Amino acid sequence: MNKSMLFIVIFTLMVGIGGGYWLAGSYWQADIQLHEENTRASDSNEPLFYRNPMNPTITSPVPTKDSMGMDYIPVYADDSSRTDEPIGTVTIDPNTVQNMGVRIAVVKKDILSHVVRTVGRVAYDEERIVRLHPKVEGWIETLRVDKTGEKVKKDQDLLSIYSPQLVVSQQEYILALNNLKGLEQSPVEDIRRGAEELVSSSLERLKLLDVPKHQIHDLTADHNIHKSLHIHSPASGIVVNIGAREGQYVTPATEIYMIADLSEVWVFADIYENELPWVKTGDLVEMQLTGIPGRIFRGHLAFIYPYAEAKTRTIKVRLEFGNKELLLKPDMFAEITIYASQQLSALVIPSEAIIRSGVRDKVLVVRSPGKFEPRSITTGLAADGKITILEGLEEGEEIVTSSQFLIDSESRLREATAKMMDPATPRTEPLSPLQIEQGYHQHD
Repeated sequence: MNKSMLFIVIFTLMVGIGGGYWLAGSYWQADIQLHEENTRASDSNEPLFYRNPMNPTITSPVPTKDSMGMDYIPVYADDSSRTDEPIGTVTIDPNTVQNMGVRIAVVKKDILSHVVRTVGRVAYDEERIVRLHPKVEGWIETLRVDKTGEKVKKDQDLLSIYSPQLVVSQQEYILALNNLKGLEQSPVEDIRRGAEELVSSSLERLKLLDVPKHQIHDLTADHNIHKSLHIHSPASGIVVNIGAREGQYVTPATEIYMIADLSEVWVFADIYENELPWVKTGDLVEMQLTGIPGRIFRGHLAFIYPYAEAKTRTIKVRLEFGNKELLLKPDMFAEITIYASQQLSALVIPSEAIIRSGVRDKVLVVRSPGKFEPRSITTGLAADGKITILEGLEEGEEIVTSSQFLIDSESRLREATAKMMDPATPRTEPLSPLQIEQGYHQHD
């Protein structure tokens, strides 16, 4: 009896174990099929790669964490597979956009003007410089103005010179006068005319030799020959240089005086090439000097030189200022402000919105909240933190002005992914080695 019961128990146990294995195998096979179906269903939404949340250029083919313990962000194929959007268009969660500090600006028309600030150097007005040379050879007997820096007036007596040529010219003039006096009653008209012409030519020679009028008057009145003749200043100004001293033998090649009129001065300044389109002759200029604190001098831009300086790559301009008080002295340095009268009405955007990649300039255009499109543009003149747009944008469009480099990095990754997945995609610019490597990572 006991053996029979034992046999029944063992048989029942074996049947139960076998049934359990059969049921388990059935459920296991069902689980495998369900897992395969779920896997196939999720393959279409599998991440292409994982991106560093702090540096979009760092990617990984598998989930991982950065040095701060933050999870890498998955990037899915459906973000870049749409064909109705430009390549590189990025969609970012609005909360992420806010956390990134993205700021937006509107493309609009505006009037730009420019103020050029530079430094300058005060110089002589070249049109107001007089260099005095004697017309004859001789010896300086008396030098009445013998110090540089002295003020002189026009026709002021500067020096006396003894010249044998002047003495001979005086003698010829006196002889011509005496001859005219003896022949003025002659009945022959040609003789009288000849005597008059001789006087006239002798007088003209004295004038050409710069004999002053008062000495010619005295010579005509008393017929006395003067050993030394005076030389007068041809203009008012400051004596800048004295090239001879008393007793010195001089010739027409000798520069005895250099006299400069400082009532008007020139100022030379340099401007950069990008500022050249803004300025033109006649623009208002203000000048300040450290040696004359609190004083602002106003002048105008008189000339733009037609060449650039080879070393500095700047263009020289000439400014003109009045200097009746003689406060402006040559070779003083000054701070220059040129108020360019040139104005430009055009589409403008903030300069910080531009992404300069070296090959082209571009901006990120807001297509919709959280969606950004990279777009190439052509820029023009810039002033006051704004830059004109010649091509690529329309009035009223919105662009990104901050954090655009993070968005641009993501855009480049998307563009590289699209190009690697679809070789027929037109290439807007060459792929960098980093982008190619990132594209291969995305296929891993």
